[in-house]
Amino acid sequence: MQSHTKRRLSPEELDALVGCRLEAELTDGWFNTAYRVVLDDGRAAVVKLAPPADVQVLRYERGIMATEAMVYRRIAALPDVPAPELLRAGPEFLAISLLEGTPWDKAIDLPEDTQRALRRELGAVTARLHTLTSEEFGYPAAESALSAPDWKTAFIAMVDALLDDAERWHSDLSATPAEIRGLVLKGGDALDEVTTPALIHFDLWPGNIFIDGSRIVGLIDHERAFWGDPAAELVSLAFGGDTGPDSDLVRGYVEAGGVLDFTPAFRHRLALYQLYLSLLLIIECGPRGYDDANHLAFCRDFHADALARLRELG
Repeated sequence: MQSHTKRRLSPEELDALVGCRLEAELTDGWFNTAYRVVLDDGRAAVVKLAPPADVQVLRYERGIMATEAMVYRRIAALPDVPAPELLRAGPEFLAISLLEGTPWDKAIDLPEDTQRALRRELGAVTARLHTLTSEEFGYPAAESALSAPDWKTAFIAMVDALLDDAERWHSDLSATPAEIRGLVLKGGDALDEVTTPALIHFDLWPGNIFIDGSRIVGLIDHERAFWGDPAAELVSLAFGGDTGPDSDLVRGYVEAGGVLDFTPAFRHRLALYQLYLSLLLIIECGPRGYDDANHLAFCRDFHADALARLRELG
């Protein structure tokens, strides 16, 4: 995937930065450049490069390479959350171990029973991920300055930052910034119910979940992670299947000790998080230079659905 945010290095430059032998570029990512390499100690790895320093990114994206490294370090303490091992990290890159298996979105012809078992396992893995907590809500990277002691304040700041980015990139939204801010403020009481900052991946679509047969072997691409409400995780998880209260995924989540209580306030927050992700998906097309009509149409439909749900809530 081509993107203005990708930074490409020659094999010699990559070796000087990381200490490795380049094998191939991995082209699926939309933000960072990724290479399959062999490190100078013989270990197979994937190297991700941060965008060039002079390339403009969205505000929440400032410093997210360090966020991903932090998440890998925290996950290492959770033996039941499969993930690559963080092998090396610097301000401009990280190197992680090469995973066996394949991304779930590329696993074709999986039997229905296997799909259901994987969804249940994914729910359990997600519940364990959410046991990681922090003292503040919002994005971990100090560069974004998008954190606060309470979730409502942090989430409103996150939305405001995206709306500022939308203005900067002349993003074509389906509602005015004033209406969007108003819809978020109307959900303030629901947001106030969230009191523990849990680690939210927020990009758990099937392409970021590696499987090997009937088991999950790794979650990748944690750069969007923030400290927030576990309900927010369901928005990207829904790209892979049902996330309703009777779904296999929620059943696995609850069996692993997680709590997802589908109250009216919970459902209100879900709509807010869909709105937030839809804004992110539309607005990021500006700095990345995306012009794929099908992708843009999907993002706008997703955005319109979130707006409709929130308008119905009044």
